[in-house]
Amino acid sequence: MSDIKKKVPDLLCLALFLLIFINGFESGGYQASLHTIGKAYDLSITSMGLFATVELFSTMLAPIILGGWADHIGKKKSLILMIYLQIISCAFIGIGSSQIAFLLGIFILGISTSTIQFVGIAAVGDIYKDSGFKIGIITSMYALGSVVAPLVVGAYLKLGVNWRVLFWLIMIISAFSLIGLFDRRADWSIKKEVVHELTPKGELVLPVIMMLSFIMLIYVGFENGFAFFVNSYFLDVLHSEAGEFALSLYWMMMIPSRLISGKFSRHAVQNLILATVSIPLITVIMAYTSVVAVELVLGAMLGFACGAIYPNVLTLAMKYSGRYSATATGIITTATGIGGVIFTGLMGIMADNLGYRTALILLALMFMVDIIIAVGLKLYCRHNRVNGSERISE
Repeated sequence: MSDIKKKVPDLLCLALFLLIFINGFESGGYQASLHTIGKAYDLSITSMGLFATVELFSTMLAPIILGGWADHIGKKKSLILMIYLQIISCAFIGIGSSQIAFLLGIFILGISTSTIQFVGIAAVGDIYKDSGFKIGIITSMYALGSVVAPLVVGAYLKLGVNWRVLFWLIMIISAFSLIGLFDRRADWSIKKEVVHELTPKGELVLPVIMMLSFIMLIYVGFENGFAFFVNSYFLDVLHSEAGEFALSLYWMMMIPSRLISGKFSRHAVQNLILATVSIPLITVIMAYTSVVAVELVLGAMLGFACGAIYPNVLTLAMKYSGRYSATATGIITTATGIGGVIFTGLMGIMADNLGYRTALILLALMFMVDIIIAVGLKLYCRHNRVNGSERISE
């Protein structure tokens, strides 16, 4: 009996990891497919940016509507319902042929992926005592999916396979993930310490959650603005077909970065400051470089720096969320949606009117706001520390 109890959490953990992998696969695959989708629907660069913002808008909307709902009905039920919705939306995109059908399907898909993301990560934070390390792993799964997807998409697109195959693959993998969630032996009870020095009543510490949300708003806006257009940047500016490889390299370097962040999660604040300083510096250098090989190296460095943001934000969010982990991750996910909507559309407009290089520089300048917020977060955490093994280093 004891052996079974030891294996069950691993089965549940694998299911949660797979769900986040699917989200990364969808994100990376959609980014890699956007150029082809744009050709299929005869879209301009600006229109491609607006197409991308539809899913990002629903990503922003879902946590506003469903954050408290997930804490209320339970994370298991909400995850299962969202997986069903994800399967339906992918089937809709796969069958439909008009722009309206695609936009409706991608909007619904954004709702499901967003909810699965914040509820799944909140579940890991609640269920596992070593949540800092597992958050590093689960965010790495998102990056892994984002690495694999462009390679898969690039391979089948070169063979002349329809771009809709991406959504059929997502549908199949999503259905497979239900196996782990339906295991009745899995223990979904909260095991993290919800009442401690920082959350004496088990409530949210809103100032920290809001600062983390603003960091993610700028970061995800930057990430999507860069990732959605990196392939077009390589094709149109550098006259190279290495864009898909650059995108995979960018996401691939997030994997070791997120694992390292999980391992050193007690230094979350310092990790954030280092990352927020590195990202705009690397981006500006990229904007002034024309050598493809150098751009690939810089893209890898940028991926490593970007990889540190998400796990460290989530580690801090779990410490300051009390018993409302889904609500906290929901607020942060809402911010990521807002950033994605604003910056992805803005990147398309800037690239259309000012060129890709100028757009990258402006994107880097906007990221400077995160440096200020990260330093403010450090000052707050210096005066509000957790004792003992739970202490977050200032």
